[in-house]
Amino acid sequence: MSGPISLEPGGTEQDTLALRLADTRRPRRARRRPRWALDDDTTLTIRLPRQGPDEEAVSGLAAELADRVGPAVHPYEVAALLEAEGLSASVIKERYGHPNLFSLATALYERVPRTFPEPPTAADPWRPDTVRCLLRGVLFALPGLAYLLTAPLWNPGRHAPALFVAGLVSWAWGQALGHRAHLRLATGRREAGRTLLTGASLGATVATAAAVLPAGGGPVTLVAAAQSAYLAAAGVLLVLARERLLLAALSPLAAGSAVLPWWEPGPWLRAGLPSLALLATLAVTGRVLWAALAVPAVSGAARPRALWSLPYGLFGLAAGVLVLLEAQREPYAVIVLTVSMGPAEWLLYRYRGLSVAALRATATPAAFLLRSAGILGLCLLAYLLPLLPVALLIGADPTTLLLLAAALWTALLLQAFGAAWSSAVICLAAAAGAATVAVLRLPPGPAALPLACGAAALCLSACALWLLGRPAPHA
Repeated sequence: MSGPISLEPGGTEQDTLALRLADTRRPRRARRRPRWALDDDTTLTIRLPRQGPDEEAVSGLAAELADRVGPAVHPYEVAALLEAEGLSASVIKERYGHPNLFSLATALYERVPRTFPEPPTAADPWRPDTVRCLLRGVLFALPGLAYLLTAPLWNPGRHAPALFVAGLVSWAWGQALGHRAHLRLATGRREAGRTLLTGASLGATVATAAAVLPAGGGPVTLVAAAQSAYLAAAGVLLVLARERLLLAALSPLAAGSAVLPWWEPGPWLRAGLPSLALLATLAVTGRVLWAALAVPAVSGAARPRALWSLPYGLFGLAAGVLVLLEAQREPYAVIVLTVSMGPAEWLLYRYRGLSVAALRATATPAAFLLRSAGILGLCLLAYLLPLLPVALLIGADPTTLLLLAAALWTALLLQAFGAAWSSAVICLAAAAGAATVAVLRLPPGPAALPLACGAAALCLSACALWLLGRPAPHA
């Protein structure tokens, strides 16, 4: 398509009659011509010069091409359409009375209203795997059955501090290692496997060493070592998306706990079933890591900085302290909170999917901010509302449980968008304040934990609206 050529209206080309003899030669293969290009070429044609466009003919052409002219954003786009349809310069002049292609295109563009059809709805890139999310929630709580099985074999008053310390270290280390392993997964599976092998072994060792002092030596140190080894191995399987293998490895715990109401297994089975589950988890983890290390390495891959994973570890430490403070008062509430981490992960995916849909449906930043606030409130309500009847059913204080759950979910939401330092600092401040009041027995006493969790939830929600209420993080 060439550019427009300036033609003065009323020039000398309009002063004479146009005589055109019909071409009687028939081509070998006739080509179908558009309806507006059909003329009676069987006789000598004498055409008088037009004094302006033929509005009726142009209107008919506009009606015929309305579905393709309507979405055009410029007359040149209509000109390209007309040229593709085979309109010649003579047809444009003689049938429609326009001096050139671009004049007719401009007339059609102005005559047909603009219609911009919506593009087809794209698939949700953040559609969650419901089964996987629910399974992860079960796997987070299932190891607690080991404490139920072995309860008659240890003294919670003397042995619990060592297990708590080892658990806090393992939790914090696992959060940081999981983030670093996911960064390495972007490079390659072998690189992630090496990171997990080194990091999980070192984390189990550090957690066991941290439990030596409160344990005071003896068999409790071995239990802390077993707990640390399991948490490290389970973290590897969860990062590499091997939840079903972990569930199979923990099946002895489920089987042993299921028969407790009707049968006393005895001390050997009470200690043997958790040991069997631990050995199965370690064996499955070794197999998965072996398969990951067998993948060819990626040459020239850059290592992420360790500082990038530090806020995730600090958040894990703060979350562990808050959960343990709640466990001292309401142990069953902690079980409910642990199981709810599966639906919480599902809602994180749904939040991202709903935000992408809101980005397509809104036209101004203010409208997106309003819709983003509604999505945040909807997801929080969907997460917290089922916890209320469960808390009342088990006789736990629903206020503390709901506030703690809201703080943890909002912090995980910020981490999902890379805002790890803000969530870590706020949760650390809440955990430090609540722990200080609990240890030193300062006022307001038991009310310190819900107050700290409520303040953290409000601050985290404000950070989420400020960060995620803009279109940029979702684009």
